[in-house]
Amino acid sequence: MSFQTALELVLAAVVLGVAIWAIAAPETSAAVVSYVAYGLLLALIWVALDAVDVALAEAAIGGLGGVLLLGAAARLRATEAQAKAERPGPAVCVAAAMLSALVAAAIAAAVLLLPVPAPTLAPAAAANAAATGMANPVTNVLMAFRAMDTVLEKVVLLLALVGIWSLAPDNRWGGNPGLRHQADPRGVLAFLARLLAPVGIVVGVYMLWNGADHPGGAFQGGTILAAMWLLVTMAGLMDTPRISSRRLRLVLVAGPAIFLTVGLGGLWFGAAFLAYPQAYAKPLILGIEVAMTLTIAVTLGLLLAGAPERSAEP
Repeated sequence: MSFQTALELVLAAVVLGVAIWAIAAPETSAAVVSYVAYGLLLALIWVALDAVDVALAEAAIGGLGGVLLLGAAARLRATEAQAKAERPGPAVCVAAAMLSALVAAAIAAAVLLLPVPAPTLAPAAAANAAATGMANPVTNVLMAFRAMDTVLEKVVLLLALVGIWSLAPDNRWGGNPGLRHQADPRGVLAFLARLLAPVGIVVGVYMLWNGADHPGGAFQGGTILAAMWLLVTMAGLMDTPRISSRRLRLVLVAGPAIFLTVGLGGLWFGAAFLAYPQAYAKPLILGIEVAMTLTIAVTLGLLLAGAPERSAEP
C-alpha cells in the first residue's frame, strides 16, 4: 500500500466519522461545527480527485451554510432543551437507521451495476469545447452544455432570498436586514475589514476572470465578494441596504435577466435557446459571468443577513 493510498483511507475514515458525529451530536452547535468540518474535508477530497472547481464550490457552500446554521442554532438555543425532550423513541431511530442503510445499499448497487464503460457525453462535450473559446472545461460545461441548469440554480437562490424576506413582519418590510453592527473603529475587526476587504475584492475579481481558463468562476468569485461585504458590515463600517432599494433589486435580478436575454437572443437568431453565436460566444459568456458574480455576491450576503428587522427610514 502506497503512502497516498493510506492517506486517502485515513481521510475517508475521518470524513465518515465527522459525518456520523454531525448526525449524532446531542447539541445543535456541535452538530453545526461538525457539518462545517465535514464540508471542508470534502473539499480536500475533491482536491485529491483533481476537481479544484468543485472543491472551491464545496468550501464556499460549506462555509456559508455553516454560518447560516450557526445563526439558526443561536436562535433555537432557548428551545433546545424542550426539543431534546421530544426526541423520537428507539424504535423510530432504529427504523430510520435501517431505511438509511437500505438507501445507501441501493445507491451502491446502482453504481456497481452500471454498464462498463458507463454511458457518457464527455467525448461529445470535449469535441465541441472549442466552440465557446473557454479553456476551463468546467465553465464550458456549466455555461454551454448545462446552461439551463446554471440559470435555474441562480433563480433558486433568488427564490430562497424572497422566502427569507417573507418572514419579516409587515411593519419591517422594505427595511434593513439584520441588526446594525457596532464595533470599535480602532479595534481588530475594523482593522481586518479595512485590510482584507480590498485584497478580497481583487481575489474575487481574479477568481471570476480566471474561471474562463482555469479553476474559478462566477460562484467562487461571488462568494469571496460576499464574504468581504459581510466582514465590512460586521465591523460596522457600513450597514446592510434597505431591501426596498431599486438599485439593490436591479443587481439581484441582473444575472438571471442577462442570462435569459442572451438565451432568448439565441432563440431569436434561429439556433436554439441559450445557444451562443460561435464568433461571440466567449464575450457573451464573460458578460453573463460578470453579472452573475454581482448577483451571487449580493444574494449570498443578504441570505446571511436574514429578514428585515428594522423599518425603512423615511
